[in-house]
Amino acid sequence: MQKSDLKELLDTEATRINSPAFINEDPVQFPRRFSDLRDVETVAFLSAIIAWGNRKMICRDAEKMLRIMGDDPYRYVMDEAYESLDPDMNIHRTFFARDFQHFLRGMRRIYSRHDSLDSFAASLRVGETEAPAWRLVEAMNAEMAEANGGRGDARTLPLHLKTTALKRVNMALRWLVRDDGIVDMGLWKSIPKSRLYVPLDVHVGNTARELGLITRRSNDRRAVDDLMVPLREFRPDDPAVYDYALFGIGIESRALEKGGESAAAIG
Repeated sequence: MQKSDLKELLDTEATRINSPAFINEDPVQFPRRFSDLRDVETVAFLSAIIAWGNRKMICRDAEKMLRIMGDDPYRYVMDEAYESLDPDMNIHRTFFARDFQHFLRGMRRIYSRHDSLDSFAASLRVGETEAPAWRLVEAMNAEMAEANGGRGDARTLPLHLKTTALKRVNMALRWLVRDDGIVDMGLWKSIPKSRLYVPLDVHVGNTARELGLITRRSNDRRAVDDLMVPLREFRPDDPAVYDYALFGIGIESRALEKGGESAAAIG
């Protein structure tokens, strides 16, 4: 496929999938329920952290977390209400209350010294770095460790930053940074959308390989770096919009393989 044809395909699919219909079936619906930035970013990261597996299960368990927090996330964090939970309570697959507590202790430490997570990122000037998501997670992990007796927790945020594609964090950042007013919320100012990365998971990786965008077999940091080269060439100001295109093409391809219905109506 010629570059011009590939760009046209990606632009068309991005426009088709990036629509309000996407919201109700996606974890982005949860941070969108709130107006206070601290509520939004807390729920965005929590919803993204558990975003692996079946989407219906992810949404079910994100609802569970909101119920636990009494639909008042920032207050729940600052009141340390999470400390009363049974650490062995299951929240999502291998994510337990102990992991939930670990993350919220770190968030409380950040919020005790910054107006928001966005302000924390701005104070570190992460948006000026080559890979803002990785720099942000490095800093957040340091805060999490300080709040949890020096321990890290890979079930909340990845620890091996040289190799991870940071799929879940890149998804949360897409929600928080992209500002086209359709699905993503565009509330953060610390990171320019031109420096966002596509959330690279198995399906997005497979679609990218089928289209010839990458050749690397592993869905790791090198692969997402490779993927962003052509995507930034196609749309330098907003490369992460192509996450919608790769998602949509992948869904369509899998539906056709299974003899199922078209994904044209899928948000």
